[in-house]
Amino acid sequence: MVVESLTKAKVIQNYLGDMYEVLPSYGHVRDLAGRSRSVRPDDDFSMVWEVPASAWTHLKSIKVALSGVENLILASDPDREGEAIAWHIIEMLQQQDALNEDITVSRVVFHEITESSIKSALQAPRELDSNLVNAYLARRALDYLIGFSISPLLWRKLPGCQSAGRVQSAALGLICDREMEVEQFEPKEYWTVGVDFHVSQSHPLKNKTSIFSLLSHLDSRKLNQLSISSIIEAEAIKERISSSQFKVLAVKMGKVTKNPPMPYITSTLQQDSASKLNFSTTYTMKLAQKLYEGIKLSDKEATGLITYMRTDGLNISNEAANDIHSFVKERYGNKFASKNLRKYFKKVKNAQEAHEAIRPTNIRRLPSSLNGILDDDALKLYTLIWARTMACQMESLLIDTVQVDIGSMGGDLVLRSTGSKVGFPGYQAVYKDKEAGVNGNDDKVEDVTQACFDVLRKLKVEDQLSSGEVELRQHHTRPPPRYSEGSLVKKLEELGIGRPSTYASIMKVLQDRNYMTVKNRVLFPEFRGRMVSIFLSHHFAEVADYSFTADMENEIHNMLGESVKH
Repeated sequence: MVVESLTKAKVIQNYLGDMYEVLPSYGHVRDLAGRSRSVRPDDDFSMVWEVPASAWTHLKSIKVALSGVENLILASDPDREGEAIAWHIIEMLQQQDALNEDITVSRVVFHEITESSIKSALQAPRELDSNLVNAYLARRALDYLIGFSISPLLWRKLPGCQSAGRVQSAALGLICDREMEVEQFEPKEYWTVGVDFHVSQSHPLKNKTSIFSLLSHLDSRKLNQLSISSIIEAEAIKERISSSQFKVLAVKMGKVTKNPPMPYITSTLQQDSASKLNFSTTYTMKLAQKLYEGIKLSDKEATGLITYMRTDGLNISNEAANDIHSFVKERYGNKFASKNLRKYFKKVKNAQEAHEAIRPTNIRRLPSSLNGILDDDALKLYTLIWARTMACQMESLLIDTVQVDIGSMGGDLVLRSTGSKVGFPGYQAVYKDKEAGVNGNDDKVEDVTQACFDVLRKLKVEDQLSSGEVELRQHHTRPPPRYSEGSLVKKLEELGIGRPSTYASIMKVLQDRNYMTVKNRVLFPEFRGRMVSIFLSHHFAEVADYSFTADMENEIHNMLGESVKH
């Protein structure tokens, strides 16, 4: 059996015993020759490959191991790159006459490195998937042709600069375009008007906490962000408020249901790891690779702790989903488990959905059981994956809301208070995420304290209120935020640019070539990067256009899908 890494080979060898010899290929064994005309469109797109010196050693080990065997099992990673590695190995072995007719060659894939998964995969061997191989070849050829078309001219015009590549150029363009937006942004002044209200002395709620409200309507007109643009306008409104009487116009109570987050795919794991753990995309994937390939647990054999980490599929096997659902009941109680198993489907552009989502191989392996076994950062990432996986089979978060409109007696001024309170924590008993969008923030209404929430719920229409301090706040509009690694990955995914396996390498290439720098988790384009981006957009507009890469991915994806379907 041939796998990609030495760590993986050692773990699988322990599972399979002496009947098998498990060898690593150490990734790709060959690549396109680094010279012109390595891809020849006029010769049916034939390709010229070369084998690095180190790869010859690995190929020789595989060739020697084939002596006297009955089966060659290619078990590289379960994605397009893994399929391509298997294809390259077969091609090289055939060229060296190392595959005689007595050797059966098969391909197996597994999404987790556990004994049961490996042995189950061996029961379902298949042939090499020519569709995946052709998809790899098409992308590799196009990347090469674009690079070797652009690079010579780029070297002459901008000495020292290299083409960032098809996908990296799109990412660089996004970063540079955002920087231009920031530089050209002109802030605008605006004001908000807030009032502390108190109930009348005759009201049962007298002496309770004050109620803070923000002006939402003026002279029967709903205010937007820039409606009050100067201190003069704000002061005039303040005078009107100070001389007015107020009463409760409406009390609206409701409930907001927030469903649990979907299980992790590569991009969302990278985004969450960046925002919650401050890990870069490259570091996140390094840790995830370690968790996937296997960790030695005390005196036991090494085992993989998570499923394959390069995936855009949200599917979780029925067996795993049932186990997660049962464990939620055991650990948190029946009311926290979803009424039925939750199924998730991918909504991101060009998703292949060939793999399972990222999850622990054994949900009952608690993060606390890995203290002292995993290093701190690996444990943090495992904990994040474990919590998110548990959450996806839990009940929704329920939020109680209240909205109170307070108006002047003449009806020309309306202010609004809103509040929220967790009614049932649901999945947030294990996984905390942002709770944006439940407090009416589209209306620029600030949330209130818990004590104020209780007061708001007890108010009645027509209750008299007296205005206290009027607070005028000056604000200025802000430019769009620069990208972080997480938000850039999210944008690339939304546009359908790149694949799960490419997100980390995009960041690395752009930094290694000094096209961008990362400061406090924010991406800034360097001068060199901006020059390359401008050059590409002016002279190679079609290639630099974001839709070029996305449309190409979409066309190949559709062709691959049709081929598989038929």
